[in-house]
This record gives sequence, C-alpha cells and structure tokens, in this order.
Amino acid sequence: QEQVVESGGGLVQPGGSLRLSCAASGSRFRIYVMGWYRQAPGKQRELVAFITSDGRVNYADSVKGRFTISRDNAGNKLYLQMNSLKPEDTAVYYCNAVDARVFDWGQGTQVTVSS
Repeated sequence: QEQVVESGGGLVQPGGSLRLSCAASGSRFRIYVMGWYRQAPGKQRELVAFITSDGRVNYADSVKGRFTISRDNAGNKLYLQMNSLKPEDTAVYYCNAVDARVFDWGQGTQVTVSS
C-alpha cells in the first residue's frame, strides 16, 4: 500500500478560507481518481470532492461553489481550496483514491470553523 499525508488544516472563522494539501507516494498517482473526504464527530466519512486523472471534477452539493479541488500529477499532490467556510464544514479531512484501494488512510487534517 502507498501512503498519503494531509496538511493545511486549522482553526478559521466562518467565512474564512483554507487550502488543504495531500502528498502521495508511489509512481501511479496520476492514473487514479483522487478525492477529498471528511468525517465530522459522530458521522460517517463522506466524499466531498473528486478529480479524475484528466482533471474533471465533481463536488458534493454541500460544498459546490465554495470548494475547489485540483491536482499536480508531476508532484503527486492533491489540493482542496476551501472558501466561505461554515461551522458545518468542521471535520477531519482525508485524501485517498476513489476508484481503487491503493493508499492507506492517512491521519487526516483537522478543520475547525468557529468564531
């Protein structure tokens, strides 16, 4: 199994922004559909955005228009730009492949939206 490491989380006020990063190991990152997941306390992990190998994107309704997913295939990196954050976006955010189980789940990065 390959590894992913998420970073960029933090505490932000409602309406603020954060940019999450994910660094993936291995040489085949570019072929996978990659996604950002989140898990809030007491809730199931949910997929909030994904991006195909050729850059097509899809978002959950709850984040559409506020979040932007992108990837750097040459650098094995995945990003999530989060704008207009809301308290309900508070969760641990994880990255992983969507179409294959090739990466171990990372530790995630905590995002807390609170005034």
